[in-house]
Amino acid sequence: MTSLLSDPFLQLPTENSVRVVWFTEFAGIQHYVVYGENLEHLATATTTQLTRVREDNQSKVTPVYDTVTQRKIWRHEAEVSEIIAGKRLPYRVVSKNDLEVIESKIFTLSALPIPETPLKILLTSDHQLMPMTAANLQKVCETIGIDAVFFAGDLVNISDRASEWFDDNRGGAFFPCLQGHAHYELQSTIYQGGEIIQHVPLYPAIGNHEVMGRFSTTKGLNEQFYDAVPRFNGLDKDNSFNTDTYEEIFTLPGNKRYYAVTFGDIRLVVLYVTNVWRSPSLDSNIKGRYQEAEQDLDYPESWGYGQHIFESISRESQQYQWLEKELNSIEFRKAKYKIVMFHHPPHTLGANIVPPYTAPIQNIERDENNKILAIRYDYPKEKDYIIQDLIPLLEASGVHLVFYGHSHLWNRFRSSKGTHFLESSNVGNSYGAYVGDLKRPIPNNSVYAATGDPNGLDPIIPTIAPIKDENNQPLPYIASNEITAFSIFDTEKGRVSSYYFDTRYPHSNIIQFDQFSLLS
Repeated sequence: MTSLLSDPFLQLPTENSVRVVWFTEFAGIQHYVVYGENLEHLATATTTQLTRVREDNQSKVTPVYDTVTQRKIWRHEAEVSEIIAGKRLPYRVVSKNDLEVIESKIFTLSALPIPETPLKILLTSDHQLMPMTAANLQKVCETIGIDAVFFAGDLVNISDRASEWFDDNRGGAFFPCLQGHAHYELQSTIYQGGEIIQHVPLYPAIGNHEVMGRFSTTKGLNEQFYDAVPRFNGLDKDNSFNTDTYEEIFTLPGNKRYYAVTFGDIRLVVLYVTNVWRSPSLDSNIKGRYQEAEQDLDYPESWGYGQHIFESISRESQQYQWLEKELNSIEFRKAKYKIVMFHHPPHTLGANIVPPYTAPIQNIERDENNKILAIRYDYPKEKDYIIQDLIPLLEASGVHLVFYGHSHLWNRFRSSKGTHFLESSNVGNSYGAYVGDLKRPIPNNSVYAATGDPNGLDPIIPTIAPIKDENNQPLPYIASNEITAFSIFDTEKGRVSSYYFDTRYPHSNIIQFDQFSLLS
């Protein structure tokens, strides 16, 4: 029997409507949503085919693909309208083909919440099919009811690999984890994720893993992902980088890459602040953050151009100018809670904050015959666009919380101006906190920070139940591949609460370990 490729999920609610989106592997002849107390109303869907999703020999899916192959997937979107804010209604989606009528289970939807509605927002990021993600989301649902998901990027690993979104056979694909259909085993326990986005809207930001590099019909998808280059001399997206699959999957305001929405008492501003990930290795054979690979020196078409930025947030950029207007808007200024979300960390103990967030400066070393001996990249700290341009603007505008991800750990900070900074990305795994003897890999004689927050803030020790080190001292972070963390913003109380679950002990309780108020 034919089935839907995903359950429906909710997008872009307004005062009297919400979009319902789902996917199938058949074009079908009719797709619609039925909704209302007795499912008496009908909204017809518009159908489009995803243009970039493919599989290859690295995909974990059945059937096996020997070469890069387009996967035929159709997206269906219906606008459910004339609904009342504050009233939750049942709905289901229906897809018909020539032989069958396929229906989803019944879920619930609602319009945009009005101001002063008590809301609980899941703050999450960096799922990427990592081992603890399904457990994390299952524990979210067992702990608290959620009204929306704010997702600070890195939803999957390879954006154009369809199975990472829908049906990776390891059991932890993106939609199954957020829809309660995962099947991921840890410590002899199967975790199913949480039935979340069928009922509440998802607001994502672009992380580096939502960006694909140069398009190819023959190179593997992993290779294409890492093959992003800057848009020199007007290069088109096929020859530089693109976010096509991300933009085709989600319904978002504006240009989809950055946007702002009001959700209850929150004004959420979502930015496109991420750069290509390059290896920090200093091995001469690695195309990395700090150098080109030795074997590529004579082949400019193989250069990576360092850890280049996809869309600028410098003071002169179009995105910055859009942000200035947003921060001066009536919607932003009158909001009780002002939250800005993006992917790259302004403050963290993690690895990915180094080097500074700026355009790489290329230095080419040549011999007397003009032969290239080395290509290196520098990143001047005084030109860090996040610290020098973005954060001063946000602080001057009264932003309460800057929420981000990328380094796969939990830590938080507060600036002298009272702005809170939270990274709650120890969801599926961790790459460590760089403190003490654990040092980031950086070039010799480098000015880059090997430990701590390079931008000068001290991490805050969790206020309730911090994890302790071997000397029984409280740690100002969680960086674990066994303990998973999540954070919830409660608009009624104005508080962000963070919880952890130790996957080594499947029957253990969820522990609230931190809490802070946005307006204090």
